[in-house]
Amino acid sequence: MKIKVCIVDDHTIVRDGLQVLLEAQPDINVVGNLANGRAALSHAQVLHPDVILMDISMPDLSGIETTRLIWERTPQVRVIILSMLGTPEHIYRALEAGARGYLLKESAGREVVDAVRTVYAGDIYLSQPVIKTLVADYIDHRQLAHSRSPLESLSQREREILPLVVDGKTSSEIAQTLYLSPKTVESYRSRMMRKLDLPDTASLIRWAVKEGLKD
Repeated sequence: MKIKVCIVDDHTIVRDGLQVLLEAQPDINVVGNLANGRAALSHAQVLHPDVILMDISMPDLSGIETTRLIWERTPQVRVIILSMLGTPEHIYRALEAGARGYLLKESAGREVVDAVRTVYAGDIYLSQPVIKTLVADYIDHRQLAHSRSPLESLSQREREILPLVVDGKTSSEIAQTLYLSPKTVESYRSRMMRKLDLPDTASLIRWAVKEGLKD
């Protein structure tokens, strides 16, 4: 049985080029050559292609929104995004919408055939440039998370209370200074220790001294 593929792109030359490439394969049959997302929705519900090759930038209904609707209405139809857009945001949004593959048009060629077969078999296909983009984005986020000072996790009020705790003031004294209730101060103190993963007030003071909040 041949893999039934539908091509969705608002550029005729792209669709026709992909159709020639795919129909040259003995195990693939192009059953749809469509110019917009709404036509793809109807096609998916009526003819149930196995795989849809979907562009993102299309008028009226974007490829990502079309993918989401197809996944909701006909989840057995698998969508591969084939786009010029390769930012982490576009890739994440497409995968969250239900796409089973993502390729960049600039690196497509024969890879489209591999992607169709892989996704049809039930796996996910991401081209090498897409994988590199996602890995780089992950590393950037990890580095940013590690570079942030733990102090940044504290609220403005917690930052006001912390130096007073370090100065050895009691909750009642801090409450009077900041016009709060002692119970509220205790709540802030406990919250700071949870955020900083510290067991007690003494540890909180030692941490603050180490961070340079008190000589």
